[in-house]
Amino acid sequence: MFSIWLSFIYADDHVDLSLQMGLRCILQDYNRKRQLKSSSTLPVSLTEMKSNMFTVKRPFSTSHSSVDSKEMKKFQLLAHKWWDEEGEYAALHSMNDIRVPFIRDTLLSMSSNYHLGNPLSGIKILDVGCGGGLLSEPLGRLGASVTGIDPVEDNIRTADQHKSFDPVLAKRIQYKSSSLEEIVEESMETFDVIVASEVVEHVADLEMFIKCCSQVLKPEGSLFITTINKTQLSYVLGIVVAEKIMGIVPEGTHEWEKFVPPEELERLLESNGFSVKTVNGMLYNPLSGSWSWVESTSLNYAVHAVKSGTWAQSHTTDTPPQTDIQQHSATAGTAGTVPDSTV
Repeated sequence: MFSIWLSFIYADDHVDLSLQMGLRCILQDYNRKRQLKSSSTLPVSLTEMKSNMFTVKRPFSTSHSSVDSKEMKKFQLLAHKWWDEEGEYAALHSMNDIRVPFIRDTLLSMSSNYHLGNPLSGIKILDVGCGGGLLSEPLGRLGASVTGIDPVEDNIRTADQHKSFDPVLAKRIQYKSSSLEEIVEESMETFDVIVASEVVEHVADLEMFIKCCSQVLKPEGSLFITTINKTQLSYVLGIVVAEKIMGIVPEGTHEWEKFVPPEELERLLESNGFSVKTVNGMLYNPLSGSWSWVESTSLNYAVHAVKSGTWAQSHTTDTPPQTDIQQHSATAGTAGTVPDSTV
């Protein structure tokens, strides 16, 4: 059965050699450990996996909100576990090792004005789907003024309680139980930066979500997104292995049909006035609990896009010119690479 996992990896034309080798080592190590504990076979058959993968479609939302009530219920149950670094959100804790430097270094490369010690001072950041504040806090420590929003009230209570332990963060970060749509009217073109990390694969209406991001972001502002690609490999590793076998995240956390291919995300961004600057592949090693940058976007990936300076003034619906996507590997991710950490 172990050969099935490798066959999926090698059959995917989008998986580069370095990712193949990395995944092979991870799965081989896991397989050896699994065999020591049990001789039982894997619980999901190849036939079942293929059947599930090719019969699902991305759901269409008829609501006027990007918030999915089913997703809210999932995270409501885990609201008290955000700051357990060894618990259900361990992968998100370790993702900070690469996503925080990625955000920081990208923003610093776009400006010559920054303060030593507080390099993001003066920058207003909106953390959408902030959860318990795992990403808001390190951005606040870098000097940014952070607003974290989340529709789950218990998540906000957890985030507020945790930031209260640090007087500096208490001044720099404010949390609000709200959806993105609910703050649009009061926050038009308010923020310099928006981060939506491991969020878009949970929203009910992705296009509405992107439009609202554009509305609250200042012209020339930056949008950072991390999410999961919609591939055979992401189903096998992101759903079957991560949830059903290894328990990296609770079963039911993700729905494969809501995963977002980078091409789809780029199209939505560009049709809403964004210029996509970077698309970076990410890989999680569950054995070491670490993330690293890779060239392939077949699993997790990060996107940096910039809102056009003329978009807000024209308010046209024309799609802006296509921009070349920089496939970021060692250069963009060097500062953020974990020295030997999502969902």
